[in-house]
Amino acid sequence: MSVALRNAQRAVPVRRAPLRRAVCALRAALGASRFDVGLVCAGNGLMRRLNGAYRRCPEPTDVLSFPFHRVAPGELPRPRCRDEYNLGDIFLGVEYIHQQCRATGEDFDSVLAVTAAHGLCHLLGYQHNTEAEWQQVRCAVPGCVSSVFSPADVPEGGGDPGGAEPPHRRQPPAPNRGPLLSGPPPTWRGAGMAAQGRGCRLPLLLLVLVLTVLVLPPPAAAQPPPAALRAGHAVSSLPAAAAAPRTRYLLYDVNPPEGFNLRRDVYIRIASLLKTLLKSDNWVLVLPPWGRLYHWQSPDILQVRLPWSEFFDLPSLNRNIPVIEYEQFLAESGGPFIEQIYVLQGYAEGWKEGTWEEKIDERPCIDQLMYSKDKHEYYRGWFWGYEETRGLNVSCLSVQGSASIVAPILLKNTSAQSVMLDRAENLLHDHYGGRDYWNTRRSMVFAKHLRVAGDEFRNRYLQSTDEADKTHYNEDWTQMKVRMGTALGGPYLGVHLRRKDFIWGHREDVPSLQGAVKKIHSLLEMLKLERVFVATDAVEEEVELLKKLLPEMVRFEPSWEELELYKDGGLAVIDQWICAHARYFIGTSVSTFSFRIHEEREILGFDPKTTYNRFCGEKETNCEQPTHWKIVY
Repeated sequence: MSVALRNAQRAVPVRRAPLRRAVCALRAALGASRFDVGLVCAGNGLMRRLNGAYRRCPEPTDVLSFPFHRVAPGELPRPRCRDEYNLGDIFLGVEYIHQQCRATGEDFDSVLAVTAAHGLCHLLGYQHNTEAEWQQVRCAVPGCVSSVFSPADVPEGGGDPGGAEPPHRRQPPAPNRGPLLSGPPPTWRGAGMAAQGRGCRLPLLLLVLVLTVLVLPPPAAAQPPPAALRAGHAVSSLPAAAAAPRTRYLLYDVNPPEGFNLRRDVYIRIASLLKTLLKSDNWVLVLPPWGRLYHWQSPDILQVRLPWSEFFDLPSLNRNIPVIEYEQFLAESGGPFIEQIYVLQGYAEGWKEGTWEEKIDERPCIDQLMYSKDKHEYYRGWFWGYEETRGLNVSCLSVQGSASIVAPILLKNTSAQSVMLDRAENLLHDHYGGRDYWNTRRSMVFAKHLRVAGDEFRNRYLQSTDEADKTHYNEDWTQMKVRMGTALGGPYLGVHLRRKDFIWGHREDVPSLQGAVKKIHSLLEMLKLERVFVATDAVEEEVELLKKLLPEMVRFEPSWEELELYKDGGLAVIDQWICAHARYFIGTSVSTFSFRIHEEREILGFDPKTTYNRFCGEKETNCEQPTHWKIVY
């Protein structure tokens, strides 16, 4: 499995390859190679914010560890499903470490690698807050691990129950929170250490790591788990001849110009199809990586091949249907090949008036295919930015109807283990607004690190908290059933004001900036509110005009570090999360961005009168307000 390394700062150049090799080597020595690890190189600003949020110590530090699992020292996690093969995330304060190295004369790369190894040990349950814990580390783990910890780290007279280290020993215990970038919230531990005196140990550490990897046989834990174990069974509970059922993989993509929020809606349609397939066979949905979206235009940021865990909580998705990331599909399926690709299209003759008929047929392709054959007769295409991916067969299906109409084709017409549906937006919802729709929509829980960022912003700039706003959130969406009208919302107005290319096709039902500001002032006066949070894609000149016309306006304006960390998709999620918690919301006509906020507020339990509202165009004669789609449990 992978070590995902991201550089979210510009203050210090980082040599990624040696850092990744050191972490991979230590992970292998600990028998944890089958688990993913997230590694983020952060500047002082981000480390200060995280340290303050999670440890009430608003100062930069060298390393913070966010374990995915709660494990005892020396034990490996026992995942219950594919997406739990994750150790957690390590945030390295590279700017802070660099400053310390300049003061002490130590080698920066050496100290950085040791610090990363230190954080990895914390992900695996090792602590050293007391003499007893230090002795446990020395006795229970290999020398390559214990060499990362120094007796000097052990505080005199006991340790901090929050897992803090010397620079933070006097801080309160760390709260019980989940990893910042992935997974469920079983625990949290902070690891902040003084960098002095560690650089000299790196050559010995790396030597031990390399010898461990080369000499010792691979531990059993490093082997990929058999399919029969995916439901969480222990090996001892399996029959001797347990045979794993054949897993089939469903992949999909949509028309490239479609945006983030329309793609979220297509996921709901495909989830309905998967539920139909699961009645007959063992299927898993492969989540299409995010990237190259038209509205993601922030410069100097790589926004391609992004996993869903960047924006959504995968364990929550898995409580509804079985899903995996694309890279996990590559690991499980044995290579970058998709056996069958169906390109969905309409009927060349179009729909004729009369009785609606659902139908699907294999037909000649109407438009030119976006795939081309290479010299080996494989099909090359976009494939979410994975250039190495190839298709074995491509054909076109004319479709008119709901998503599950494709099920007979997948179950009877092809035996391919991996099947991709391209242009999946051509499928309709099976039951729009019904229980199945809402179960899938509720399962699309935003990634926790994005919700935390939104909550911190609400608290700091809008005096909004879940307790005061009556917007309590259950991490397990299956246990969250809120009565309509119970949510109060924060003391601010939430606004989504769509601009840019959207107004080209909606000149009648989208107001001018002056018209929108006039409506906002009217609502502020009516609701007796003093603040308005505005989510908008307006260009810089329009934003400056809004600031002059609307001094009450508050916006989430990220630093470069935050933009690098959250990406454009994450900023959209944060904007929606903040709007969803407002006392009153008003959005833009027929905008999927506003629709997603409607749904989020419906889940939180707001009065529909405070949610389903939109701006009217100055020349619009009949300003019909959005339809209330009531949540169904």
